[in-house]
Amino acid sequence: MKISATWIRDFVSPAVDDRKMADDLTACGIAVEGYYGEGVDLCYEAEVTTNRVDAMNHYGVAREVSAIYDLDLTTVLPVVKEHRAQKPFVIEIEDAQGCARYTARVARGVKIGPAPKEIAHRLGLIDQRSINNVADATNYVLNELGQPTHAFDMDKLEGGKIIVRRAKDGETLTTLDGVERKLTKDDLVIADAVKPVALAGIMGGEASMITESTKNVLIESAWFDPATIRRTARRLGMHTDASHRFERGADYGITSKACARVATLIEQTAGATIEGEIDVVARKLEFPKIKLHGSEVRRILGGEIPEAEIVRILRRLGFGVEGKGGVFTVEVASWRLDVEREIDLIEEIARIYGYLKLPSTLPSFAGAVVELPEAQKNAAMRQRLLALGYNESLSTTFLSQEECTAFGQGEPVRLANPLSEEAAYMRASLVPGLLAQAAYNLNRGNTDVRLFENGHVFEAVGEKVDERARISFIATGNAQQPGVHGKPEAYTFFHMKGDVEQLLAEFEHRTIYFDRHVPEYFHPGRSARAVLDGGTVARFGQIHPEIAAARKLKQDVFVAEIMPERLFQHELRTARYTPVPKYPVVERDFSFVLPEGTEFEKMKAVVEALNIAEMEAFEPVEIFRGGTLPHSKYSFLVRARFQSAERTLRDDEVNSWSQQIMKAMESLGGVLRG
Repeated sequence: MKISATWIRDFVSPAVDDRKMADDLTACGIAVEGYYGEGVDLCYEAEVTTNRVDAMNHYGVAREVSAIYDLDLTTVLPVVKEHRAQKPFVIEIEDAQGCARYTARVARGVKIGPAPKEIAHRLGLIDQRSINNVADATNYVLNELGQPTHAFDMDKLEGGKIIVRRAKDGETLTTLDGVERKLTKDDLVIADAVKPVALAGIMGGEASMITESTKNVLIESAWFDPATIRRTARRLGMHTDASHRFERGADYGITSKACARVATLIEQTAGATIEGEIDVVARKLEFPKIKLHGSEVRRILGGEIPEAEIVRILRRLGFGVEGKGGVFTVEVASWRLDVEREIDLIEEIARIYGYLKLPSTLPSFAGAVVELPEAQKNAAMRQRLLALGYNESLSTTFLSQEECTAFGQGEPVRLANPLSEEAAYMRASLVPGLLAQAAYNLNRGNTDVRLFENGHVFEAVGEKVDERARISFIATGNAQQPGVHGKPEAYTFFHMKGDVEQLLAEFEHRTIYFDRHVPEYFHPGRSARAVLDGGTVARFGQIHPEIAAARKLKQDVFVAEIMPERLFQHELRTARYTPVPKYPVVERDFSFVLPEGTEFEKMKAVVEALNIAEMEAFEPVEIFRGGTLPHSKYSFLVRARFQSAERTLRDDEVNSWSQQIMKAMESLGGVLRG
């Protein structure tokens, strides 16, 4: 926003120079980012936050200067020489929600011509193009008081009336920029007795624009509902100086003053006679009265601000203040729709008083730090993943319906106000986000990727949303980097399985097994489910080739999903010391011919069911297919390890246990290979 320093001084006269005034405005929140011009033509380039529509004009900035330096602010009181109306002009508001107040004046006998040099020069300083004396009057008041106004050629308004209403479906309006707009029933329009003549709060219509032949003018100043204006402006892709202010909440109380100010300028610059005010109020806006406690000001700001200073600041900013003894009732000004709570008032006090004057103190805290029940378990998982070479990442919480359906297990949760259809649902899995990050790295030449994320996923359960914790990680590329001492080793399913086993080893458990029950987005032959003490705690494996191809992943990618709500039911494993046995280990190898499809987990289960106390391990060693074996069979070499902590084992004992193992394997269709 561009601000003329001289224009500010029309309303307030600080003793400081323009550059000092700019520094002080910046300190209180009106950020002056630069200057241009010299002397009386010096202007500021200022950044005004979107909630401060009251400061998007020279009078509003002058009000800030008045509060900073405790100076009186000159009141704008336009004096209009009113004439009796030749014919009453009718204003009707059909939509009280969209338009709460509409103020108008009629100017007759207008002589259209160039604006006076003083007005054109001031508008030029802030990069506003001079058009004519009537249009410049409305632009001048917009930048002076912040209230958008509009001037109609009154002779082009049919029926001698203005109606503020919703458009009818199919109605059209050609706006001042020459574009024909197709309207809907949600659009608020200014219409005459026959047709729309302006988009309310956004732009006037071409049919009623001011031209050189204009003789009589209707001046409009109104208050429009911000949500209504914002919705129409977004739908039509329009953004004007008027819509920028109305969308954020204009000043309900200034419509009459702004209308009179425009009328005065037209009277002075175009030789017009001005008729009396037409002020139609469809509904009154109620502005809140907020309780302000001095103790809360002290608690939030950490320092003592005198009560007199609090009252002074708020009154200089236009708020009504009553009360004493540390408790005040503050009536919010009509131009400050952004002030709704006590904390908003405290912010106003702090920025005008000066943040640098406040002492640096730590906020008071009466509670205690409470560690979440699962904090240690989460920390253990994170530390182990970092130790395994994974980097922590964060991905978006919003996904498309397609991704939620493909990677989720239940009903996805749709957002009420999504940014786009590609981000319209709460994520049902962490996998899509990790896949996107892996693809991003691969597309930029980083072929070795290891990432993990600890987050939440969401699922609709009836009318409620079920939120669950998840820990997922992804890996692709080399498990072992090439070097002078060895060749590279590609990351495979077995590396992923080893990483999952290391994570699960952090927790106490009695049994663990793996099977093939995994979702369809995993490769059917390179994926597994981990079941700990009867509960599913992890799914992992290679991403299905079709999904990888759809995402243009050029190398094998492996992912794992950990379910903390089940895994964290187990306590963290406590390290225990076990002396190394002094008696020797006895190993026996068995080579069985088994039916194709017989899984090692089943073999292990039937062998462990024998309850041989001295059996330390039962492990797979080698798989062989082909040769003289039929296609329906395969050979599996397994190894049993026996050891006692109390004595040396005898051969007859080991042979007996070996016979039991062979019989157990026969129950699965296994035959000892000769």
